Amino acid sequence: MYDVVVIGAGVTGSAVARELSRYPLNVCVLEKAEDVCCGTSKANSAIVHAGFDAAEGSLMARFNVRGNEMMGQLAEDLDIPFRRNGAMVVCIHKEALGGLQELYDRGIANGVKELRILNREEALEMEPNLSENTQGALYAPTSGIICPFMLNIAMAENAAVNGVEFRFNTKVRSFESHICEKCGEPVWTIHTNNGDVQTRYVVNAAGVYADELHNMVSADKIHITARRGDYCLLDHECGDHVKHTIFPQPTKLGKGVLVSPTIHGNLIVGPTAVDIENKEGTNTTAAGIADLIEKSTSHVRNLPLRSVITSFAGLRAHEDHHEFIIGEVKDAPHFFDCAGIESPGLTSSPAIGEYVGGWFKERFGVEQKEDWIGTRKGITDPKTMSFEERAALIKEKPAFGRIICRCESVSEGEILEAIHRPLGAKSLDGVKRRVRAGMGRCQAGFCSPRVMEILHNELGLDYEEITKSGGHSNLVFEKTKGEGRES
Repeated sequence: MYDVVVIGAGVTGSAVARELSRYPLNVCVLEKAEDVCCGTSKANSAIVHAGFDAAEGSLMARFNVRGNEMMGQLAEDLDIPFRRNGAMVVCIHKEALGGLQELYDRGIANGVKELRILNREEALEMEPNLSENTQGALYAPTSGIICPFMLNIAMAENAAVNGVEFRFNTKVRSFESHICEKCGEPVWTIHTNNGDVQTRYVVNAAGVYADELHNMVSADKIHITARRGDYCLLDHECGDHVKHTIFPQPTKLGKGVLVSPTIHGNLIVGPTAVDIENKEGTNTTAAGIADLIEKSTSHVRNLPLRSVITSFAGLRAHEDHHEFIIGEVKDAPHFFDCAGIESPGLTSSPAIGEYVGGWFKERFGVEQKEDWIGTRKGITDPKTMSFEERAALIKEKPAFGRIICRCESVSEGEILEAIHRPLGAKSLDGVKRRVRAGMGRCQAGFCSPRVMEILHNELGLDYEEITKSGGHSNLVFEKTKGEGRES
């Protein structure tokens, strides 16, 4: 019997789990995939939004602004890279300049600090590669860039170190609720593909599937649409094409196609916004990429699109009313929703976790554990060290001197750490998200066999068992040479 079961190990579920780990509660996270950060959280713009876009008084605005405020300290505590590079919303039509004032006024009402409106000359001075049609821009210096994988994984790791149990490859099928004879309160039985789980409370943080879980227990239905966004990622050589995150003026479909440096030195372009029925539909399309290119080049000139190293798509959990749904379900006591968490969900996640953790603190009447660990040390990265420090590290641990991924200069030592940490990597994508092996120009073309070899040696997996991303994504299906085979 758990006190709380969180469904979903994305950025919201992991933020909630970390906050719950502060308290003397028995907490479990159920995740249908093989690792954390495998759903909505794995493919997004990696932007820490300032908070000027969300409607005044909305949960989106509240948690966006608070999450932005929290991010600097959280990144320091969890030892993950984060930089406030600032954002600009660019107006290219003179008759639309009034829209910048509307965004400014909304941002001020939401509590966003340091906003200001730039004229054409000021905007082009800050970003020379803006469109020649630039009329002005809204500047938000508190906006930032982060690695969504590292944020998600770091919060989950920290929760696990503090006692939260994670169960992977565990898909929820249905729920039952009954009144406990001892306490007189509702108790939930969660039926999964790996057996039944009992808990006093459920937190539904299932991303694009959160509506399906909610609708299993409530007569008050909600509806989430999978909104696909296509992206292009450009090579490191393009990372300084713009210094700030460049947005067009937003529309009803979202913040539009942005152009931004990434925390790892690439340039990212995207996303598009296409509503689809398939909640696993993360395939890119030619039409989507063409649309992305057209829209991005309208606000930023000379985009070096010949340097694209990969394209990908992510899904946003768009709720029909374009608002976060956070709270206990009225007709399903002890069932708590964190649903409809689309952009600015990444930015908002620490604040959502803080809110939900506080709600359960009050509900259970508990105080923070004296031995709670609020910090985490990230994976050793020789690239951040001086020559002398790196030489000393390699002398002590030679694996850090053997480069496995040449594109991103990832060593064997880093991969070993990624595998053997709490909630360690079990697949190629698990390694990739933790240390970036396979993120570079060749997109894992050269390093995959070596990473597979390390997974084989360290986890005792047969090569036929090693997957790209869990499930049926096996890379090797049978041996063609060796014992019992003709060479």
